[in-house]
Amino acid sequence: MHHSPKIKVLAFDIFGTVVDWHSSIVQEVERLALNIDANQFTLDWRAGYRPAMDQVLSGQQPWTSIDDIHHLILDELLVKYQISTLSEAQKNDLNYIWHRLNPWPDTVAALNQLKQDYIICTLSNGNIRLLVDLAKYAKLPWDTIFSA
Repeated sequence: MHHSPKIKVLAFDIFGTVVDWHSSIVQEVERLALNIDANQFTLDWRAGYRPAMDQVLSGQQPWTSIDDIHHLILDELLVKYQISTLSEAQKNDLNYIWHRLNPWPDTVAALNQLKQDYIICTLSNGNIRLLVDLAKYAKLPWDTIFSA
């Protein structure tokens, strides 16, 4: 592969770009057989992220990890969807689905090919542990992991 010597590092957004968060979470919600619209639940969960993050950024809320933000939104959604059957362990496991997202079918092969000529890394607001867990789960071959 011939490339410009000026470009040395390729940084990747993760959620939606490298991993298919939507299908991964829909499958997990369906697996739990909660008798709800798993697609809408998943969209609502993701939609809650930005407003929650804005509260942290504006100082209304103290610094909060993405895992804790996801859990706060999940707790609100369980009330909204009238789901009271999940144990704390099941809620925690569901929340950690964000650490177990499937890559798109061509992601791993493409990253391995790019890695031959470039340094490849994450550039994400996922916390380091989440990004490391995702890399291990989805076999993402990052050279390094950066988190906002």
